[in-house]
Amino acid sequence: MPTCKECDNEVDALQSVKVEGKSKKMCEDCADRAREAGEIAEASEAVVQGMMGFKGRR
Repeated sequence: MPTCKECDNEVDALQSVKVEGKSKKMCEDCADRAREAGEIAEASEAVVQGMMGFKGRR
């Protein structure tokens, strides 16, 4: 059985998720947490850019 690199638990299947530009294989629970953390980071960055008046793209 494959082992999740994030939580070290044995799982039935691993999912490939892009985290900070790199593809990582992790279990479904860890993948959901990584996606949520990425969405929160993007939203907070957008708010800060809006406050600073930044009009460009990263």
